[in-house]
Amino acid sequence: MLGRIAGIAGRLFLAAGILILLFAAYQIWGTWLIEAHTQNHLRQELTTELPPGAAARAERIAQAPKVTPPSPTSKPPQAAPTTAPPAAGAPVGIIQIPTIGLDQVVVEGVGTPQLRDGPGHYPGTPLPGQAGNSAIAGHRTTYGHPFYDLNAVPPGSRVVLTTPQGIFVYAADATTVVSPSDTSVLAASTGAHLTLTTCNPRYSASTRLVLHATLVHSTLFATRHQRPVTAPGKVPTTPASTRTVEATALAGNGNGGWGPAILWGLGVVALAAGIWLVARRFGHRWIVYSVGALALLVVLFFFYSAITPLLPASV
Repeated sequence: MLGRIAGIAGRLFLAAGILILLFAAYQIWGTWLIEAHTQNHLRQELTTELPPGAAARAERIAQAPKVTPPSPTSKPPQAAPTTAPPAAGAPVGIIQIPTIGLDQVVVEGVGTPQLRDGPGHYPGTPLPGQAGNSAIAGHRTTYGHPFYDLNAVPPGSRVVLTTPQGIFVYAADATTVVSPSDTSVLAASTGAHLTLTTCNPRYSASTRLVLHATLVHSTLFATRHQRPVTAPGKVPTTPASTRTVEATALAGNGNGGWGPAILWGLGVVALAAGIWLVARRFGHRWIVYSVGALALLVVLFFFYSAITPLLPASV
């Protein structure tokens, strides 16, 4: 009797271990598939807001040699006028950092749903290319890990932002590491600057890695490609300084609910039990298990998608 109980317990522990390993794989590769699919649609949507040839022109600029910041006596690059930000989740522009192979669409917002789609622009900070400190957050290990190699961007590297307002080239200044509650990196600034934030170290959220950059060149598009201009300094969003990096850059979840997660979990259990019963009743067990395993992986994918928003903030 004890031996039978031990055998059942061993199988349960083995199954739990496999589920945990598959969940880890989902966090890295499954979320990457989701983000890549969304990025494709966002890029198509943003293309309709850009003038013809803008993407190709930005690509040529991004692939140019290292940029030299202007001298103190030279005229600073022209910043874009202040405009109303797009709706949460809508595309803001394309960010390119050739030194780390980054080329992704930035969305508006830094909540969990937005950062699952790509790098997110902090509401309350200027849009890229505008005067002030424009800030963008991104995942480092999940959902395509756009900022995975942010630490490898050397000073002087180009960071190119293409938005409906124009093409804006920033020169990387330096990287710093701050605590998750340090809001000073989002503070307003004179001139035109860019701040990129992500979790640090990789696979952890104990600190934040921050890349600082300065606008060194701008090419503004015709007015017809720009969003409506607002009064100077009147950006209708909550100031970023009232929130913490911890609460916004990788804010934790609360999106979705327990209902879908429970239903998909019951589906996993029911399917697994069904595969086991069919295999016991009929012959050719390897065929049943092979087909059943494929179906189980599909259901597990949706189950993991449902429980991920219920977990603490990911990296």
